Amino acid sequence: MGPEVSALEQRLADFVEVSHCVSVSSGTDALLAAMMALGVGPGDEVITTPFTFVATAESIALLGAVPVFVDIDPVSYNISPDGISAAITKRTRAIMPVSLYGQCYAVDEVRTIAGEAEVPVIEDGAQSFGAASRGRRSCGLSEIGCTSFFPSKPLGCYGDGGACFTSDADLAQALRQIRNHGQDRRYHHPLLGLNARLDTLQAAILLAKLDGFEAEIQARAAIGQRYTDEFERAGAALTRDAEVGLLVPFIPDDQLSVYAQYTIQVDDRDGVIEALRHEGIPSAVHYPIPLNEQPAFDNYPAAQDLTVSRRVSRRVLSLPMHPYLSEEDQDRIVNTVLAACS
Repeated sequence: MGPEVSALEQRLADFVEVSHCVSVSSGTDALLAAMMALGVGPGDEVITTPFTFVATAESIALLGAVPVFVDIDPVSYNISPDGISAAITKRTRAIMPVSLYGQCYAVDEVRTIAGEAEVPVIEDGAQSFGAASRGRRSCGLSEIGCTSFFPSKPLGCYGDGGACFTSDADLAQALRQIRNHGQDRRYHHPLLGLNARLDTLQAAILLAKLDGFEAEIQARAAIGQRYTDEFERAGAALTRDAEVGLLVPFIPDDQLSVYAQYTIQVDDRDGVIEALRHEGIPSAVHYPIPLNEQPAFDNYPAAQDLTVSRRVSRRVLSLPMHPYLSEEDQDRIVNTVLAACS
């Protein structure tokens, strides 16, 4: 809690254009703190997606609440608004969409549904910090936005880190207490909380990295678009047009993706991975097993059919992506994928 922490929080709040940023020790703790600030507890239900990292649903279950899985949109890979309304019950305490792969969730549609049900929205923006939807920054799109500063994220520190964002002063006060054992002053604890403070060293690193972050966002967008252009030129299809073959991301004109991952779909994923490996090119699968199929969530039945999540999990493949990827390396990656898919 050194001076760099408060300086970072002010800069991050200004960047997202919200009133308050509360830094925490990780993206997972950001989700926990957000739900605790909203009063989520045992027996409550939180609607979310099964196509995400385990921390999203894990944080819900750790509070004794029930993760209610809703299928994803086949184009954006984010939670499908169509399934949310049907999943809402009298026990629903929050909706937690994930802005996956660096693209914001369907903000207007989800917020409309949430408003009608009088349920708050917590954005899991662990992969989307710096992204925007219709000019509004990720993490400033709901009652509370959460992000991660894990080193591989678009804005990463040199260890674990995260933050919560809100324009609600009462929620911000609760979040600040929760991250520090529920304290409002030394040795006085109105709330049960967490040991979830951000290290001052990590705050200092993030302050320095923020200076170049806007340029990195633009570089990521340009590199992601160049990937898509090159693949489309060779005959790949946008995800909105097909379910088989080589598919590339579709980013609407009113969205700015930070491409935390550049993720394609392929028919023979193992074959493409092996071709890339043979050329010394790394790749990754985010995520090979939907959360509803993970043993840890056997006791949390899906609210509905999760066909899209299951299909996509068998086909997605993330290619190298960072703001300093050269055109030469990018061409080599594209050509290797195309050859493997031919």
